[in-house]
Amino acid sequence: MASITSLTARLAATCAVIAIAAAPAAAHPHVWVDVKSTVVYEDGRITGFKYSWTFDEGYSTMAIEGLDKNGDGTYDRDELAELAQVNVDGLKEFDYFTHAKLDETALKIDTPKDYWLEHKDGILTLHFTLPLQTTVLGNAQGFSFQVFDPSYYIAFDLAKEKPVTLAAGAPAGCKADVSVPPDETADAEKLGEAFFQQFGGDIGIGLAKTISVTCPAS
Repeated sequence: MASITSLTARLAATCAVIAIAAAPAAAHPHVWVDVKSTVVYEDGRITGFKYSWTFDEGYSTMAIEGLDKNGDGTYDRDELAELAQVNVDGLKEFDYFTHAKLDETALKIDTPKDYWLEHKDGILTLHFTLPLQTTVLGNAQGFSFQVFDPSYYIAFDLAKEKPVTLAAGAPAGCKADVSVPPDETADAEKLGEAFFQQFGGDIGIGLAKTISVTCPAS
């Protein structure tokens, strides 16, 4: 990697940490992401999600290397713009690891917008809005979503503080509930080979938390 001098190529290499998630992985994650999600509403319908994905320190340090163009010791939005673009482009193949459903019907994801990277206290956070291809009635029953990498190369978890919120426009009485998978045992980093074999290539599914939006029956 050290021989790569092109900025674009080097950024693509950092994005490969995310993109490689499609390949078979060991039972242990290599990148950790804390997720904050806001369910977005417009004209009484759920239109998508507003995300903040905070990466671990190791990935953050690698990804920003050489991006301080003006040498001021900080990384502003403009300096991180190309990296944000590369990350978003790399995530497209995996539908941004977002798995949304209405009852048992999978909902397709559209092209993200308003994406940008923030660097604070040595940590990168990717902010973006992810629309649904087909909007959902705001008080529809059975709407849920998960954020996970099936291969568990990337370990997604919900942020500890205010992990899920409903944006302005949510029908009165609606709320978001988080359910923890029954198979979640001790520290996910300590997963053994037997657990990996149990889930095969879909170990991330077994660890994924589900966010369900429930509303009073109309």
